[in-house]
Amino acid sequence: MIGYVTLGTSDLQRAAKFYDAIAAELGVGRMFDTETFIAWGKPGGGAGIGLTKPYDGNPPTVGNGVMVALECKDRAQVDKIYNLARSMGAPDEGAPGERWPGFYAGYFRDPDGNKLNAFIMG
Repeated sequence: MIGYVTLGTSDLQRAAKFYDAIAAELGVGRMFDTETFIAWGKPGGGAGIGLTKPYDGNPPTVGNGVMVALECKDRAQVDKIYNLARSMGAPDEGAPGERWPGFYAGYFRDPDGNKLNAFIMG
C-alpha cells in the first residue's frame, strides 16, 4: 500500500551517509538522487524511504508519533541495523528485543531526530 516515505532533513549529505549504511545492510541502494532529494529502495520492492530539505524552506520537524519501520530478514539483521545506527551516533529509543510474541524490534533516531525501527515479524 505505501510506495515510499519521505522525511525532512536539515543536512542532506550528513543524513545520506546514515541512510546509505542502513540501506546497504537491507540490500538496497539509492534509486533516485538529486541535489535536494535522495530515495533508497528497489523498484518493485517494498516501500522506499526518501530524504529532502522541506520544500517550503522552513526547518524540518519530527512528527510526534511518527515512525518509519524497516523490515528485516531475521533477528540478527535487526540487531545489526540497530547497532549500525547506534555506531553512527543514533540515539537509542529501545534496544532490540521481543515486544510481543512474534514481533522483535529495535528503535533509534536518525541524525535529524526522525524515529525509526528495525523489525521482524514471526
